[in-house]
Amino acid sequence: MKLATWNVNSLKVRLPQVLDWLAANPVDALCLQELKLADDKFPLQAFADVGYHAAWAGQKTYNGVAVLSRQPGQAVVRNIPGFDDPQQRVIAVTLPSSAGDVRVICAYCPNGQALDSEKYPYKLEWFAALNRWLQGEMAAHPHLAILGDYNVAPADEDVHNPEKWVGQVLVSEPERAAFRALLDLGLTDSFRLFEQPAKSFSWWDYRQFGFKRNAGLRIDHILLSDPLKAVCTACVIDKGPRGNEQPSDHTPVVATLDLD
Repeated sequence: MKLATWNVNSLKVRLPQVLDWLAANPVDALCLQELKLADDKFPLQAFADVGYHAAWAGQKTYNGVAVLSRQPGQAVVRNIPGFDDPQQRVIAVTLPSSAGDVRVICAYCPNGQALDSEKYPYKLEWFAALNRWLQGEMAAHPHLAILGDYNVAPADEDVHNPEKWVGQVLVSEPERAAFRALLDLGLTDSFRLFEQPAKSFSWWDYRQFGFKRNAGLRIDHILLSDPLKAVCTACVIDKGPRGNEQPSDHTPVVATLDLD
């Protein structure tokens, strides 16, 4: 089973790129973030035409998440239960596999904007709510993967220039602590299960030739429960789509699970 995540930064703009990527990379499930589409504008037929089912939580202009999957998703949950939030940031589905059901959660975590912004405490509250909900999800679903744009670079090795980023969101200690708290639940950052090239990033700013200079951050992650960690054979960042014309500022991350 292959699971992937990609913040597409507008599905309307990037739909042809997503379809091209799926044709070249026929993953079992692709989690998308920043759809920036209302529910009724979701291009369901375009994905059905290439053999994918979809569950989504749309929002006009901002946010929005989806899981595209070869098999129809069951037990769909939109947003974090018990957390009152109009922003569409979470969609969860259960998918069948030869080793049993796999719970796939797609998350678009808040950015936080700046340390002195009102959006920063919201980000930390959101992470705390996610943590509480995941405790129950992991108890109910031993095979669990949560994929998405976390808007957190977990360590300095995930930042192109750590000194330059001091005092900014995405790297602050409270954000990193919130990320570590997810790992403490029994989740593992699948990318770090394997030896990886130095300066491996999943996001590059559009400004100042960020991608050309590889001035990026690794903020897109695939976290796996222990049973899935045990069967994870690879996790890679596919930088190819970031080189497209009119690309998203993020690129896909793909994990391979040996569930046979």
